[in-house]
Amino acid sequence: MSELAAEAAVRRAGPGDAHEVARLLHDFNTEFDTATPGPVVLTARLESLLAGPGTVAYLTGEPAVGVALITLRSNVWYDGPVALLDELYVAPAHRGRGLGTAIILRLFQDAVDFGVSAIEINVDEEDVDAQRFYERHGFAGTDPETGDRAFYYLREL
Repeated sequence: MSELAAEAAVRRAGPGDAHEVARLLHDFNTEFDTATPGPVVLTARLESLLAGPGTVAYLTGEPAVGVALITLRSNVWYDGPVALLDELYVAPAHRGRGLGTAIILRLFQDAVDFGVSAIEINVDEEDVDAQRFYERHGFAGTDPETGDRAFYYLREL
């Protein structure tokens, strides 16, 4: 297997991978100057979350250089759960090699197996690269029925 093919292999992370998932999530927030509780706190949280049915993580690379974190929830409007792609990150030195696409394709494949009815993503307005990436993979920033722009609102408590 070529180095690129090995790097693009995507695996589902379990509780034993919590430290790798945490390291990459921490790196993501650090790169974009976003607050992070740090890898130790994230690892403890992820050990618990990844052991349950409501949180899924994917890793790519050995050692891991890409991560996705997904949470599943029930929703009255769909028969199956809705997946929220909370985070998708590929380390800067490994971007442009198809790793994000490999993760998204694995998510699509598993979403069918999980019975997922919809996948949601929140993207910052100024992050046009992420918007283009997700649009290339079939996501839309508008309501498919009306064409109205979609917005994300947040209130931390």
